[in-house]
Amino acid sequence: MIYFIGAGPGAADLITVRGAELLKEADVIIYAGSLVNPQLLDYAKEDCEIFNSAHMTLEEVIQVMEKNPDKLVVRLHTGDPCIYGAIREQMDILDEKEMEYEYVPGVSSFIGAASALKAEYTLPDVSQTVILTRMAGRTPVPEKEEISKLAAHGATMVVFLTSTMLEELQERLMEGGYAPDSPAAIVYRATWPDEKVIRTTVNNIAKAAADNGINKMALIMVGGFLGDRYDRSKLYDPGFTHLFREASK
Repeated sequence: MIYFIGAGPGAADLITVRGAELLKEADVIIYAGSLVNPQLLDYAKEDCEIFNSAHMTLEEVIQVMEKNPDKLVVRLHTGDPCIYGAIREQMDILDEKEMEYEYVPGVSSFIGAASALKAEYTLPDVSQTVILTRMAGRTPVPEKEEISKLAAHGATMVVFLTSTMLEELQERLMEGGYAPDSPAAIVYRATWPDEKVIRTTVNNIAKAAADNGINKMALIMVGGFLGDRYDRSKLYDPGFTHLFREASK
């Protein structure tokens, strides 16, 4: 069996229990070496074969899987691989070859970043929508998903894979409707030992990153959720009735 496993955002103990147990049992591990914390390989048994996919092509990854049909193979991706994980192309090939696989979810880096910020992305009367996106680079972005068009919603935004394009990012955000002084944050290597959290404003994102030597492995968060104003949740409001509790008189 082949298991696609989300390794979590960085800290080795943020992998799921299921993921950790499968790592302990794995005969073969193919891990994203440029992003996955190498401490996770400490879960592996002594005779486990380990491959670093940072040096491999898609075809080479599949070849390793094909060569081990009777073994437990773990394909270890950073965060949760449903977000910028390039797993669909792997799974489609395995479907064509009629090879069995399962997918074990992980903790995404955008969740790790929220914990670093001690923040809640969805606040009453501030934002009830979280947009996960990226700037176009070598991988294009559909025209209708261009940053300024998404920014027009004024929702919480989490921007991946854009650390080298921050001047353009802040301009697109303001073009879309965010005020220059709208709150923003940069989280570098969320949950890793060298994590950095920088609070800033939309018009200062690029400078804040440069001042802190950040040009890779950072998430950019933008929106009113980073501010101080929001409405109290109805769920715990004494004047609100729901299925489990009557409102106080």
